[in-house]
Amino acid sequence: MWKRIALFLVVLLLAACGKTIPDAKNWPVADFTFVDQTGKPFGLRDLKGKVWVADFIFTNCETVCPPMTAHMAKLKEKAEEKGLDVEFVSFSVDPEVDTPEKLAAYAKQFTDDLANWHLLTGYSPAEISELAQKSFKMIVQKPANDDQVVHGTSFYLVGPDGKVVQTYSGVQDVPYETILEHIKIVQSSQ
Repeated sequence: MWKRIALFLVVLLLAACGKTIPDAKNWPVADFTFVDQTGKPFGLRDLKGKVWVADFIFTNCETVCPPMTAHMAKLKEKAEEKGLDVEFVSFSVDPEVDTPEKLAAYAKQFTDDLANWHLLTGYSPAEISELAQKSFKMIVQKPANDDQVVHGTSFYLVGPDGKVVQTYSGVQDVPYETILEHIKIVQSSQ
């Protein structure tokens, strides 16, 4: 009887340890150092060894960015409720307009707690377009004579090794519980 219980516990433990994220991306994020909403330099080196969730937004967006930012704030809150140590990074896709001050004011519409949320600017449109394309497999494009920017609407889970693990909808039917479960899996595999 005890052998069966012990065997069952070993199998259960191995099954729990073997959890993986389906269709993991494994996309390396290129090195970057930009400026956050406080005006301080912030980059990939600050995220080394940490799990983080990224998205791409801009402050005068008239469509998807406000709901995406609200969803990111909700994800941040849920992660904190579960005691998960996660960083959040929002890259501005309109860096010529989005100053650190504008990003800080924009973020305050969604949360008062920006301790582990970095809204980034301080680069050229070409730089963010290249980072988005190479690291996150996403197009960023600002049409001529338009103040709106075309960009993706995904959330990106990035592991402590600086590689994108998975992407999720950041606008509709955000899979909060799946993202949180994947964060736990990534953290447990460190």
